Amino acid sequence: MPDLFKPLIAPPVWTEGKSQALQLESTLQDLPLCQFQVDLSQTGWDLAQVFEQHPRLAGAILLDQQQFVGGISRRRLLEYLLHPHGVELFLNRPLSVLYSYSRCEMLHFPGDTAILVAAQQALRRSPELQLEPILVQTADQGRYLLDIQALNIAYWQIRGIETQVRYERTQIEMIQSDKMANLGRLVDGIAHEILDPVSFIWGNLSHVSGYCQDLLDLINSYEQVLPNPPAALQQKRQQIEIDYLRQDLPQTVESIRAGAERLSKLATSLQNFCHIDDVYPKPANLHELLDSILLLLKSRLSSEICFVKQYGHLPPVPCYAGQLSQVFMNLLSMTVDTLLTQAVSRELDLDLVSGEGGLTSVAPELQPTITITTQTCRVMMGDRQQRWVSVCIANNGPSLTPEAYQQIKESFSIKRRALKETSLSVSYQIVTAKHGGKFEVYSPCRGMPSSSLHAGGSEFEILLPLM
Repeated sequence: MPDLFKPLIAPPVWTEGKSQALQLESTLQDLPLCQFQVDLSQTGWDLAQVFEQHPRLAGAILLDQQQFVGGISRRRLLEYLLHPHGVELFLNRPLSVLYSYSRCEMLHFPGDTAILVAAQQALRRSPELQLEPILVQTADQGRYLLDIQALNIAYWQIRGIETQVRYERTQIEMIQSDKMANLGRLVDGIAHEILDPVSFIWGNLSHVSGYCQDLLDLINSYEQVLPNPPAALQQKRQQIEIDYLRQDLPQTVESIRAGAERLSKLATSLQNFCHIDDVYPKPANLHELLDSILLLLKSRLSSEICFVKQYGHLPPVPCYAGQLSQVFMNLLSMTVDTLLTQAVSRELDLDLVSGEGGLTSVAPELQPTITITTQTCRVMMGDRQQRWVSVCIANNGPSLTPEAYQQIKESFSIKRRALKETSLSVSYQIVTAKHGGKFEVYSPCRGMPSSSLHAGGSEFEILLPLM
């Protein structure tokens, strides 16, 4: 008869989990874990007694002279006891006998493993191991058992949270998209309202210019006929400064003409940028799209940034003009921000140097420059070449770090875009999926010698097929 009062190594101890506050990034340490260790010298009866006293206990961690050897679950112990002669073989014998029969690899995880990752790996186990507990090893080298049911419940709770987050994110994106669409229509309407009075001004300027010239000619004729006018007219001439008026009036009309032309181009650029694309792509002039974006960005540019346009001869490119304008806007805005940040850092360095009495020096810098290059090129598609259009937006700012470059490349993946949309990932999607093109990132810029003092910068190339 077994000794009912034979002591075990230690009673089971459960840790407090955070099952009521699970997040998407929750780990196994946030779940209720059990620490229960039994030496192989203990009998199966000892372990069965503990299982009977603690229904929540899913298994036990087995030790041999304080060294970890494996684990055994409640279910597996009961299965072996129910076998023919199982009670005689395993109940009164040391657990080492039972473990020699039921030896199986227990799934191990570090304590900082995400619940979603652990649950997915646990579900890939063979059917006979699906209900086995999991061994969790924490940072302090402690070993704990995790009931598979608790893991599955937490997994589905987090999946529900994930679904809710995606739903809320989709709702926010829909609201934001609707807001931007309404804003686009509003801006388009305002641009149209601006164009109407500008058209009136523009249309009447030629007449005003002619009328002013006729009046000046009439005054000149009067002066030739009456070289010595009465004193009242002489006083009036001095009051209106007739000589200055003759010189300034044509310049004033020309200034009004230049302002009206600039306002007209700005309103047209706003209309083009807010344009809602048709179902099918239409041929567009990429140079006009680029110039429109540069005009819209002019208010953000400072005299420190230089623009270099190296436009080649491009045919009309079939595209969605509105979406492609968004791509150009994203790339140019990000490039301008990079150069402005560099310029501010440069000024701070110079102030620091001057404040320290010139004890240190700052390396000379080139003027911040954005270069836009367009050209047609040949791209191998299968076994033949096809004509494509290349649009390169490069800058001479700092090079991308390997980590930043890797993050940009990873943001183009479908998985990362599902988690978070960025301006570059949206641009990549528009160019590749919507236009069947290619979106490339280079840092440092191509063609820049690595030995150059100012080697670096970054370059974005957009390739569009001419089809």
